Amino acid sequence: MIHPTVAVSEIIRQQRQFFATGKTKDVDFRIAQLKCLKAAISSNQSQIVDAVKADLNRPEFEAYFEIAAVSEVNYAIKHLKSWIKPRKVPTPIDQFPASARVYPEPKGVVLIIGPWNYPFQLMISPLVGAIAAGNCTILKPSEIAVNTSQVVANIIAQNFDPTYIVAIEGGVEISQQLLAEKFDHIFFTGGTKVGQIVMEAAAKHLTPVTLELGGKSPCIVDADIQVEYAAKRITWGKFINAGQTCIAPDYLLVDRKIKPDLLKAIKQSIQEFYGDNPAQSPDYSRIINQRQLSRLAGLMKEGELVAGGEVNAEDRYIAPTVIDGIYWDSLVMKDEIFGPILPVLEYDDLGDAIAQINARPKPLALYIFSKDKGKQERILRETSSGGVCINDTVMQVAMTSLPFGGVGDSGIGSYHGKASFDTFSHYKSVLQKSFFLDLKWRYAPYQGKVDLIKKIIG
Repeated sequence: MIHPTVAVSEIIRQQRQFFATGKTKDVDFRIAQLKCLKAAISSNQSQIVDAVKADLNRPEFEAYFEIAAVSEVNYAIKHLKSWIKPRKVPTPIDQFPASARVYPEPKGVVLIIGPWNYPFQLMISPLVGAIAAGNCTILKPSEIAVNTSQVVANIIAQNFDPTYIVAIEGGVEISQQLLAEKFDHIFFTGGTKVGQIVMEAAAKHLTPVTLELGGKSPCIVDADIQVEYAAKRITWGKFINAGQTCIAPDYLLVDRKIKPDLLKAIKQSIQEFYGDNPAQSPDYSRIINQRQLSRLAGLMKEGELVAGGEVNAEDRYIAPTVIDGIYWDSLVMKDEIFGPILPVLEYDDLGDAIAQINARPKPLALYIFSKDKGKQERILRETSSGGVCINDTVMQVAMTSLPFGGVGDSGIGSYHGKASFDTFSHYKSVLQKSFFLDLKWRYAPYQGKVDLIKKIIG
């Protein structure tokens, strides 16, 4: 663990010095570091689980979602040797004789800033890409999830040289110090407002950024569904981690004909998952802090309660809540909820529903529940979102082979699997010419060559 009083600029200088040795570019070194990370995660599972329990009261089952970062490590180890190979590309006849290749190379020293809602997984998963691509890395865990921040810092300190990978704990002042420095890439996961601050700071140094943000992810529910399965999948995706999930369904947009049956089934699912009193359930998380709890409690003043509504500030508890009778201009529809509150809107015409979604910032995720292939295709064609999941929620994030990221207000760039490697790599284009032959068509004098150049440029 690096103490905040250590000069950030000195840490960066040391990492640049280590990067300059070229050691991180060696594929065997990268694989060894990935294996070291995997071993560190495996040997600290109980500490990770205990930390997220302390921060969010996460049940043990959900706490293991944090350790799912190991799947990213395994995927990178398996594919890294193929990812780093230069890729040959075709050369046109006017370049003859020549060859052209694209070489992936590390960017240098990168900064990864993590969030508090999945404070281990969303810190470590991008680190996998940074290691695989051959970078030196500074990690800034969220100080809001204080227990997990300490675990991340300890794991990194015990397993990696700080001139290669280091975790720096601290609050806003440390983040400000880091953002004042020049990095070769910044990867940020968090809210849109802070994402704007990160991008503004990066712009001063022309530093490229990846922003994994959020937004109001809609869940469209058609009348042609399997109601019981849809209700369970919506309930699970909304209320895991007490709704503090960036891709949780933010609101339901339901065909009017199916709404009564769906709401009844969701209410039954809540009872089935968490019992008659979710406050007593060992499987239900808590809100991260009082500030977030107060904000969320203020969003439940409109509409008609279908389920939940109970708040216990001392226990940081908000019940799984479903609210009907919500309108597009309701307070709960203004910003991303990021908590266990599910507002319900209805539609008669799918085109109107699509138009309402398109009138708002592009979401990180969009969910479609329908058996109708034509409607599925129409929604895919006529909306824009970071990703889509059909007839389920949240599970798309578990697909290592699918790039994960937002669009517009919900983010810039993507990661997971190969996309993580790409994010932390620069693809260097190389054209190699031969001395075998030197055609004179491009040299002056140009008299009599205009028709030739016209043909070449097509």
